[in-house]
Parts: sequence; C-alpha cells; structure tokens
Amino acid sequence: MTTPLPARVGRRCHNVLNPLHSAIYFSADMAREMTSIGHDDPSAAYFAARAAAMGPVGPGAVTAAFYNFSHDLVARHVPGIWSTASPQKTLDARTRGVDATLRRLLGDEAVASPEMAEAAELAMRAAEAGSRPARPLYAAHADLPVPEEPHLAFWHAVTLLREHRGDGHIAVLAGAELDALEAIVSHSATGKGQQPKWLMRTRGWTTEDWSAAEDRLRTRGLMDAEGELTEDGTELRRRIEEDTDRLDRAPYEHLGAAGVERLTELAGGWTGTAVAAGAFPSDLLGKG
Repeated sequence: MTTPLPARVGRRCHNVLNPLHSAIYFSADMAREMTSIGHDDPSAAYFAARAAAMGPVGPGAVTAAFYNFSHDLVARHVPGIWSTASPQKTLDARTRGVDATLRRLLGDEAVASPEMAEAAELAMRAAEAGSRPARPLYAAHADLPVPEEPHLAFWHAVTLLREHRGDGHIAVLAGAELDALEAIVSHSATGKGQQPKWLMRTRGWTTEDWSAAEDRLRTRGLMDAEGELTEDGTELRRRIEEDTDRLDRAPYEHLGAAGVERLTELAGGWTGTAVAAGAFPSDLLGKG
C-alpha cells in the first residue's frame, strides 16, 4: 500500500538522481569503452549505450523512444551500430564505463561505502514500482539483471527511475502537442535546460530547424519575438512538469517519504561531488 506524497517530492529526488545517470554521456571513461568496441562517433556511442537494452532495434524505435533527436541523425547510425557491436557487448562496455566514471567522480571510498549499498537498496525499491506499459526504455532496462556491486546496482536503479520519468514525460509532451524540437526549444527557453548550441550539436538539428520551431511556438502564442516564453508558454511548461510528476509518482510513493528523503540526501551529496569534479561542461545549461 502506497502513501500519497506531495507532487514535487519525486521531482526533487529525480533532480539529484538524474545527473548521476547522465554524467556517463559526458564521460571520457565511457567514450573510451565505447571506442574500444568500435563506437568511436559520439552520437553512435550515445545511441548504442542508451538503446542497447531494447536489443538490435531500428532507427524508428530509437527516434520514438528518445523523442527529441532528429530522425536523420538517428538513421545515420542505427541500425549500423549493432553491426559494429552487439547490444550485449555494448551493455558490457557501458558497465565498464559506468564503473570507471563513478570511481573517478565519487572516489573509491564512496563507491565502497555502506551509504552506497543503502542508496542502491532504496533506489531499487523505488524502481520496482515502475510501470512497464507505454514505457519502452524503462521496461527494457527493467528486464536487465541487477548488477551485484552496489555502485553498479545503484546506477542501474537510477537509470530505471530516470527512464521511467522520461517515458512518462514524452507522453505528456505528445499530449501537449509539442513535437520533438518544439519540446526542447520551449524547455531551453525556461533557462533550466541545455543551451541551444549543445542541443543542436548533439540532437542533430540545424539553426534553421531551431528557428522554424520557434516560429511554430510563436504561432501558438507560446513564445514572443525575443525567443522568451509568453505567459501561456510558461504555464504550459509548468503543467507539463506537474503532469510528468503525476505519471511518475508510483516509485516514490512506494518507497515512502522517509526513504525518498534519505535517497535524496545521499544522491544530492554525490551529485554535488560529481559536479565539482567536472562531470559536466561548464557551459552546458542556460539559455546561451
């Protein structure tokens, strides 16, 4: 039996867990492991590492599940990545990259600590309450075995929680009738997302694509001439986050208030350590 929690409790926990997952995509350790199996292009490495849990899927499945990437960019690499290295070989390389990244960012002492084992148990308890239907990335990762080492089990659980929220978020974006690029353009305009230069570089969009998306948002009254969100645009983004919270509440209600508070405390400390250790580029976030 679950106990209702305030809507933002789960989001607050997610906000300190998610960086510990996403740091691998900026990690030289992960890049080295991906290169060792043939994924030497950064986009190919990203698609392979994140999609491998779904098996040797085609470009359509990756575009659908990832949502905000240009299909042209996806199709440039998928399904060719599976000829370079099988999904299982990619997952094995990903595990090695995660291990090296967490040890470098957090230190061996934190990796081997009782707190890490505690966090892994808490995060897995939350993740087991996720829902598979309509959540392809969560469901695919939920079918993977849980690693034995606590820091790897923790990262696995964080990935489950991250993809569970992300799958629900995509459903909300589609319901708000924001296409793949409108979604990230409007989020970037809040100042809470990645800068446009990073989004265009990594997701395969051009400046012309970006400008066209802004024009579509202006036509809907969601963005003004200066590229700022209007009141309606701000309200839409607020509702999107609230609806995402609602669809993502089950794991955190299952864990309970005390467990969520403790997991947030532990993950918050490690996220601060990882950021201080240079886990992310200094110019990653903001409006640019």
